[in-house]
Amino acid sequence: MYSIEDYGRMIADRVRMDAYSRALEKAVGTDSAVLDLGAGTGIFSLLACRFGARKVYAVESGDAIAIAQQIARANGFADRIEFIQALSTEVDLPEMVDVVVSDLHGTLPLFQSNIVSIADARRRLLKEGGALIPLRESIWVAVVNAQDEYGKLVEPWATNKFGLDMAAARRAVVNSPIGARMPREQLLTEPGCWATLDYATIESPSHSASISLPVTRAGTAHGLILWFDSILAEGIGFSNAPGEADMIYRSSFLPWESPAALGIGDVVSIRLRADYTGTDYLWSWASNVSSADSSRPEVRFQQSTFWGAPIPAMRLSRRGGGYRPSLGANGTVDAWILSQMNGASSLEEIARGVMERFPERFRSLGEALTHAGNLSDTYGSKGGSEGSTPES
Repeated sequence: MYSIEDYGRMIADRVRMDAYSRALEKAVGTDSAVLDLGAGTGIFSLLACRFGARKVYAVESGDAIAIAQQIARANGFADRIEFIQALSTEVDLPEMVDVVVSDLHGTLPLFQSNIVSIADARRRLLKEGGALIPLRESIWVAVVNAQDEYGKLVEPWATNKFGLDMAAARRAVVNSPIGARMPREQLLTEPGCWATLDYATIESPSHSASISLPVTRAGTAHGLILWFDSILAEGIGFSNAPGEADMIYRSSFLPWESPAALGIGDVVSIRLRADYTGTDYLWSWASNVSSADSSRPEVRFQQSTFWGAPIPAMRLSRRGGGYRPSLGANGTVDAWILSQMNGASSLEEIARGVMERFPERFRSLGEALTHAGNLSDTYGSKGGSEGSTPES
């Protein structure tokens, strides 16, 4: 989840905000209904109202929605914005909307459930011919000289004054993308377009493609740099490409296993995959250098974020298809609490019941009530009932 400080940095990004403002002004009419996906503190909802929207549905799963409600009241838009704290895929609206606006990016548009959320909203909640903001986005890749960034990643694991072998950690970090800003002069190849995401038609959140990049500048390559160009509406957009103005979004640096010397005339062939796992992405990048100079050794790397976030063997075994799981002590407690959330018992009644049933687990009613409340917040019905907290 983003913090309020994070949302402040997003609003302070003039490139981003100017582009979104112009796209919203172009799309929103006086009778428009607008869906703001991942509304955060509500800036797009407020702008939609300012541009004349009749109704805005601001959907945000995080607690920043409480701040958004206060800001809407302070600006006189509370009567036109309906705030919904939920995942958009779990939301039904009383009407189809004219505009869906979202900014669910990380360093790239393939981030968490971004594509799933937009495709679902387009299918279920957007009128035929309605506007999507962004409209489409392209992801670009190039080979880059990144000596400083690469050194910061690997040097702590390469040498240390204690003479210890830390190579296992080095393997993890060179399989982990990081955000970075680099000048265009560090690119050793021309950029290649790896993916174009057309939000009017996109269905699959995963993408895989191969691309060949001729080397146009000799130098030492340390990996791949990825960025995106965003078209919010025809003629309106922005890019976080190397050499463009600094933005809240940095580019994504995918390091190689080791640096490689490249010469003009070499060709770098890349097979890049982004596989959606249900919550985020598993990235894989295979790189092969065809050298114009036969005296240079062949360069071939096969990398993946799977190796960047190693899972202990015991956890892997517990995820296997043949594993027969049983509930541990904490799971047994939680299962009992969830079984009592049937709409008939209050949280206090459930808390008292779980204390009686598992006296060794809770030291006080307050502790039991907090635990039951957390489970209710995570798994309970989004509909309120007597005793629920009103909007502040």
